[in-house]
Amino acid sequence: MTRPPTPTSDTVRALVRSLLRSGTAEGVQVRPVVEGRPYTWWVGSRHVLRLAPDREASVRLRREARLRDLVRPHLPVAVPAGVAYGDWTPGLACTLDARLPGDFGGGHEVSALGEADLAGLLTGLRAVPVRQAETLGVPRVAARSLGALRRIAAHAAERLAAADEFDAAQLRQLTPSGATQLAAQTGSGSAVLTHHRLTDDHVLISADGRVRAVLDWTGASLGDPAEDIAALATSVGAPAAVRAATLAGYGPRPCLRGLWLARCDTVIALTEHLDTPAAGPLRSASLRAWEPIMLERVTELKDDE
Repeated sequence: MTRPPTPTSDTVRALVRSLLRSGTAEGVQVRPVVEGRPYTWWVGSRHVLRLAPDREASVRLRREARLRDLVRPHLPVAVPAGVAYGDWTPGLACTLDARLPGDFGGGHEVSALGEADLAGLLTGLRAVPVRQAETLGVPRVAARSLGALRRIAAHAAERLAAADEFDAAQLRQLTPSGATQLAAQTGSGSAVLTHHRLTDDHVLISADGRVRAVLDWTGASLGDPAEDIAALATSVGAPAAVRAATLAGYGPRPCLRGLWLARCDTVIALTEHLDTPAAGPLRSASLRAWEPIMLERVTELKDDE
């Protein structure tokens, strides 16, 4: 298969002119949102251009426009609106979105009102009709085994402990039987629409701590709501994530399941990227996920062994 060309600033300018059918984009400044990642670009101060790197990503990007229209009425926070759509190279999709105000999640603490915004987000996701989402092509994803994840994380924790990066005893708080007790619910009605990427580069927070928008719906799936609680634990901190989930009507089990998914995930990811530039952000995400919460102090997970 022929590899697509790497997008450049000249590519982006020409594409924006084509999408807007206007010569006004000629002098617009363009730059990658993240240096070294050429598939998402700031276009002036008002737009964001996103380019699919492959055909699978194109399918998700094309589906996203319809999904955003479906979820928008259910949510108290903003969802990006598309300005123009097309292909940036044959067979690979692109979308030009209006830029939304706010800073990425790692920049500001979430306030009490921001936690209410997150609660509204989780409530709204649960209210989206599953059948309608399936009609759009949103995939169902099976819930992960927390027991299997715990075993992988335990090995990773020992490696981090040897590198003086982590206290492996922390992970032992989650016993094998505790992981079993926090298994995902199954059966009719257990699956909900999940954003599945509520990390700090997809959640926009204003200086006053309000959650203003949620970006990038290409990874949305139907499945375990604890996955969104887990992602929020890494982006806004475990206490805020669990309080928001509780406000949204989730009980102790999905909240604690989300907490431990996040903790195991961050330990594994940090181990895999310990000697790379990604280690810094992963340390921050791990610290947020491992913040103690009141719920785990008052909820007893009995160890049958």
